[in-house]
Amino acid sequence: MRIIKKIVFGILALVALLLLVALFIPNDYTVSVSTTINKPKAEVFDYVKNIKNQEKYSVWVMQDPNVVMDYQGTDGTTGFKASWNSKDDNVGEGSQQIVAISDGRIDVDLHFERPMKGDDKAATIVEAVSENQTKVTAEFYGHAAYPMNLMSLIGKKFITDAQTQNLANLKKILEE
Repeated sequence: MRIIKKIVFGILALVALLLLVALFIPNDYTVSVSTTINKPKAEVFDYVKNIKNQEKYSVWVMQDPNVVMDYQGTDGTTGFKASWNSKDDNVGEGSQQIVAISDGRIDVDLHFERPMKGDDKAATIVEAVSENQTKVTAEFYGHAAYPMNLMSLIGKKFITDAQTQNLANLKKILEE
């Protein structure tokens, strides 16, 4: 019986510690990843502003060859919406909609239905480094309320890895 009490006490102490740590983790976070592509800014921007092109470089879309995609509106313009639905929970179900587009920046609202419901924001920022070099930055703006903000530490790593691969895929496509 003493062993069971110690185990229960240990579990409760661990939970209390995690809840305490979560108090000091911000609820809002940003993941920002960049790469330089050896192409002019206009060419890079014209490619990334079209959400349909993500089918060629996004690790999330490419993970499930049977993902069902649905598009509404004119790609590369404000209001365009891309929705996805996959039986693979690593891809899940959701949508992204272009909410702002300017010279060098595309902002999207993300809506997730599955595997977890949520709403976040993302941006792609395209800046000329030189005449034939362009810096592309993918940013993800997340929010996790206490105590789920503790999970954002894992989520940030997952998003960083995926965005890094997305930009590597994009660089390869555009530099070929």
